[in-house]
Amino acid sequence: MKLNEKTLNKKIVFEGKLISIRHDEVEFPNQELAIREVVEHPGGVSVAMCNEQGQFFMVSQYRYAQQKVLLEFPAGKLEYGEDAFEAAKREIVEETGYSAKEYVYLGKMIPTGAYLEEKIEMYYAHVDEYKGQNLDQDEFINVSMKTIDELVAMIMNKEIEDGKTIAMTFMIKEIMAREKKK
Repeated sequence: MKLNEKTLNKKIVFEGKLISIRHDEVEFPNQELAIREVVEHPGGVSVAMCNEQGQFFMVSQYRYAQQKVLLEFPAGKLEYGEDAFEAAKREIVEETGYSAKEYVYLGKMIPTGAYLEEKIEMYYAHVDEYKGQNLDQDEFINVSMKTIDELVAMIMNKEIEDGKTIAMTFMIKEIMAREKKK
């Protein structure tokens, strides 16, 4: 059975600083028509950076939409057309003060595929050198260190709720397990 929907028309109904919202008129495979609401977003990057002791740099920051502080791997928004790897290198220094080396690309994560265009490019890296933290004017972040086992325990105890952090933690745990077998 054909699953694709055909886009007939796109109309921006809201344009903000971070997102825009579109109403797309679509045709289903059975020729019925509907409106799809789509949140346009340029995407983001996230970096899980590990130090020599096996601890990961984590950031705690207040997330207004959730009305609470979340513990996450460092991350940031892409500018339209920006190279994801360059953005990842920039964000890790901005948020932690440290540059990274030996990057491993973990792939893309689609946080909410039903209505959000955002894709998050995920990386795993090792700490390189201290360059100095350079937060954006609207960023208030605490940096802490956690081992992979501490992160898994926090996820299982429902202390970490951020989707990209959960996905990256389990991907990295698997990478580490495979490296031990070699």
